[in-house]
Amino acid sequence: MSGSPVLLNKHEVERLLSYDDLIPRLESVMAKFSKRDSSEIIQPVRSVVPIQQHSGFLGVMPAYLAAEGILCTKMVTFYQRAEGSSLPSTQATVLLFHPEHGNVTAIMDGEAITAKRTAAVSAISAKLFKPALSEVLCILGSGQQARSHYDVFTKLFKFKEEAVIGADVIVTATGASQPILFAEWVKPGAHIAAVGACRPDWRELDDVLMREAVVYVDSREGATAESGDIILSGAEVFAELGEVLNGCFPAQREKTTVFKSLGMGIQDAVSAKLVLEKWNSEH
Repeated sequence: MSGSPVLLNKHEVERLLSYDDLIPRLESVMAKFSKRDSSEIIQPVRSVVPIQQHSGFLGVMPAYLAAEGILCTKMVTFYQRAEGSSLPSTQATVLLFHPEHGNVTAIMDGEAITAKRTAAVSAISAKLFKPALSEVLCILGSGQQARSHYDVFTKLFKFKEEAVIGADVIVTATGASQPILFAEWVKPGAHIAAVGACRPDWRELDDVLMREAVVYVDSREGATAESGDIILSGAEVFAELGEVLNGCFPAQREKTTVFKSLGMGIQDAVSAKLVLEKWNSEH
């Protein structure tokens, strides 16, 4: 327990964090989380401080992974920006702590971690749920999440076309608070990874789509507390991604599926640990 914390900017985090290394760790930690062993993983639901005067909020996402020796928290702000604003809507910082002594070991940019781990988890959902013959990809969104999803989906999967109508895989990565994707547009058997709308009164998907699809989530507790797509539609959660990875629930590829992603502290934690490991190996 000595020395100053390692400080890593966005460029360094992006360079050090590869999808090839990240995806297996995310699969492992989400499977462990869904076993609900409280001595193994402690992750409360995200704590949110509304900043209504400025149309924003502060979220805090702590996690402790005992076996991996990871103690971490991410602090993230989200602000609704006026059209044409040069300011990012989301900003984040991740802190790693020494789990035995409590000192800060690393402070790193959280935007790159959030973008890459979110896209990686969506790619895991696509591996599990997308139709066997998936040729058409649709990404709704234009920000960093949309770009990171495009990067990993085109890296892992071979699509012949990018379109909305007839898409086999659809990603919604928007700042929308009202539905922007409707059941009538969605091909039967398609897979949707919905990563926007992280507040109880925000949504990206319409009621019909949510109620007719088989709905998977990253965390039941998080989804039922924070996801407007689930809360406002009254849709039933079929299973967590980790429960499918554990073999407890099936991946219903033959049906239209929705993976509602809200993000988890454990995802940030294993991502940050991987970044620090890579940095340490170079120094």
